[in-house]
Amino acid sequence: MKMRGYVLRKLGQTVLTIFVVLVFNFFLFRIMPGNPVRILIRNPKISAEALQRITEQFGLNQSKFVQFGYYLRDLFTGDLGHSFVYRKPVLDVIMEKLPPTLLLTGTATILSIIIGVILGVIFAWKRGSKLDVAGLSLSLVLYSMPSFWVGILMVMLFAVYWPIFPIGGMSVPGTYYATIWSQLGSLLRHMLLPTVTFALILIGEYVLIMRNSLLEVMSEDYMLTARAKGVSNRNLLRRHALPNAMLPMVTLIAMNLGFIVGGAIQVETVFSWPGLGRLMYTALMGRDYPLLQGIFLFVTVCVVGANFCADLLYRYLDPRVKS
Repeated sequence: MKMRGYVLRKLGQTVLTIFVVLVFNFFLFRIMPGNPVRILIRNPKISAEALQRITEQFGLNQSKFVQFGYYLRDLFTGDLGHSFVYRKPVLDVIMEKLPPTLLLTGTATILSIIIGVILGVIFAWKRGSKLDVAGLSLSLVLYSMPSFWVGILMVMLFAVYWPIFPIGGMSVPGTYYATIWSQLGSLLRHMLLPTVTFALILIGEYVLIMRNSLLEVMSEDYMLTARAKGVSNRNLLRRHALPNAMLPMVTLIAMNLGFIVGGAIQVETVFSWPGLGRLMYTALMGRDYPLLQGIFLFVTVCVVGANFCADLLYRYLDPRVKS
C-alpha cells in the first residue's frame, strides 16, 4: 500500500474514533445521577424560580439532543463552553492546569522509559539467573500495584514516619523565595514523591515488555546466524537485537505519552498536585459537564493522535508493515 493511502486511511480512522468518543463522553456525563445546578448552588433556601433561571442560563433545560447539537456547533468554532464551577472558559482552565501535569508526568515517563529499557535488556541478557528472577518478580509486583496505594505508601513513609518531603501542591503557600534556585529546589522537593510514585508503575510495565520483546528477538534464526558468523555479544545486542526489540516499545511509549497528558488522576489527587488529573476529579465531583467534556476531548485527541503517530513511525521502522 502506498504511503499516501496508508496515511489517509489511518487519518480517517483517527477522526472517526474521536467523533465516537465525543458522542459517548457527552451522553455519559448526562446520565449520571445528580443535578449539577443543585451541586453548584448549595443554598437550600434558593427559590424554584432562581433555580430555573440558572438551569436555563446553562442550557440544561433543553433536551439532550438539542444540547449535543449546540455542543457540536460551539466545538467547531473552538468554543468548549464555560465551566460551571470555575465560571471561566473551559479551554482557559485546561491550559492553566496543563503545565503542572506535563512537568510531573513527563519527568516520570522519561525516567521510567530509560530505567525500564535498561533493566529489561539486562534481565533478558541474564535470562534464568537470580538477577533475572528477582527483577522479573519485582517488575510484576510494581506493574500490579495501584498507583493510589503506592502514593499513600509514599506519604506514610516519607511524610508521616520520616517527614522528609512535602506531600501537597507545587510549593509552600504564602512563601516568598529570594532566588529562583530556592524556588526550583522547593519545586523539586514537592514533585519528588509523586514523580517516583508515577514512575514506579511505568517502570514495571516497560521492564516486562522490553524483556519479553528482547527474548523473542534473540530466539530468531538471524540471531543464531550472526552468532555463527562470530559476531561479538556486544555488537549482537547493539546492532541486531535492540533495534528490533524496540519496535513493540514504540507503540507502548506512544500510547502512554497520550495517556499522561490527561494526568494521573489518582496520583495527583493523593498529592494534591494542581494538574489535569486533579482537575478532572474536581469536575467530576461538581458535575461540571463542560469541563469534563473538554478534558476528555483533550485526552482523547492526545491518545488517538499519539497512536496515529505510532502507526506512521512503526511503518517506517518495520518494513514488514508495508507488505
